[in-house]
Amino acid sequence: MHGKAYNGLSSSPEKERRFNIFKQNLLYIDTHNRENYSYWLGLNQFSDLTNSEFRAQIFGLHVNDTDVDMQSAKLGSAIQQVVVSRAPDWIDWRQTGAVTQVKDQGNCGGCWAFSATGAVEGINKIVTGDLISLSEQELLDCDTRVNHGCNGGLMPNAFQFIVENGGIDTETDYPYRALRSFCDTSKKGARVVLIDGYTMVPSSDEDALKQAVGSQPVSVAMEGAGASFQHYAGGIFTGPCGEKINHGVLVVGYGSENGLDYWIVKNSWGLSWGEAGYVRIQRNTGIARGLCSINTIPSYPVKSGPNPPTPGPTPPPPPAPEQMCDNYHSCPSSDTCCCSAPAGSLCLSWSCCHIQSAVCCPDHIHCCPGDFPVCSADQQALCYKNSLENTSVNAYSTTPTKFNWVNFWQQLGHKIYI
Repeated sequence: MHGKAYNGLSSSPEKERRFNIFKQNLLYIDTHNRENYSYWLGLNQFSDLTNSEFRAQIFGLHVNDTDVDMQSAKLGSAIQQVVVSRAPDWIDWRQTGAVTQVKDQGNCGGCWAFSATGAVEGINKIVTGDLISLSEQELLDCDTRVNHGCNGGLMPNAFQFIVENGGIDTETDYPYRALRSFCDTSKKGARVVLIDGYTMVPSSDEDALKQAVGSQPVSVAMEGAGASFQHYAGGIFTGPCGEKINHGVLVVGYGSENGLDYWIVKNSWGLSWGEAGYVRIQRNTGIARGLCSINTIPSYPVKSGPNPPTPGPTPPPPPAPEQMCDNYHSCPSSDTCCCSAPAGSLCLSWSCCHIQSAVCCPDHIHCCPGDFPVCSADQQALCYKNSLENTSVNAYSTTPTKFNWVNFWQQLGHKIYI
């Protein structure tokens, strides 16, 4: 169902390990579902991961109290939008067509980008009548002054990037790759949807958040790393969860059921998680920061007018110069050649790492940036600054090289007429 494979073998130590983890998770799910909770758990694409592995692979929003204070300070300088004086009793922006289909961030901590594009997609639909799926990849690749691609970011910073860039490209023109690469400046210049600015909702003010969501979908940060959230399958989520926010999501509405008030939250983990990609999170809990700290740092984009004339598809860039890994294999000049099949001092096959001056990992599958040069020795695919520190970033997956058939045939003595 989820396309999982373990070393390509029907029987392997790794497959056995994953099966044991799967059984432990299934026991946790069954135990929870026998209790009287307002939500239930189920199997999904994360059911073969320990909770620590799940945390390491998925989350890309790292916020501390200083970040919250800095973002709250922007309340006075951000462009303000008047919200409704009295929020409706319930609202679901999906029913008005202001929410695109659920997306999947994959093994990339780019949740902040999905939350930001979702909020911009929503206000663009409300103002212009057009629902346009926007490019998370542009944010990962090009919004690098403060945000860090798959290794974390904040939604207000993404809104600021869109403002300063004069807009953002579409998902179709600049598609998602689940890794940070070099910024495609031609697509960055497409600017299909623009915004005027953004507004910070006062922190720990649930009424203000309700008013904001009554006007449009709102980006929020929350804590989503617990085992119950990992396996959430449906119902109104009531915890447990921590207070340290680490995940960016989109609030697209709110309502009540059986005496419980809830937020409707769009996630970016695909359709197989939760309620077809959504989670209902309890609101009006009496906790200032909200359940899972969802009231801590909400923000939303401001838009008052039309978009610029729709540009045509971005023309493809000229072929990138290449570097030769050996006589037959090459990578783009901006990549690093990594040996994927060593044989003593020789290399039988090569792969490309999409960052310059990278460190190729011993597993011959991943690579690490030069400032995090130590590859993890386990299955988590992490990169560390050194062997003594716990600070890490996600490793990059390498891709196949281009095979130079001209050189190959010339080496065999054939003449190639072009």
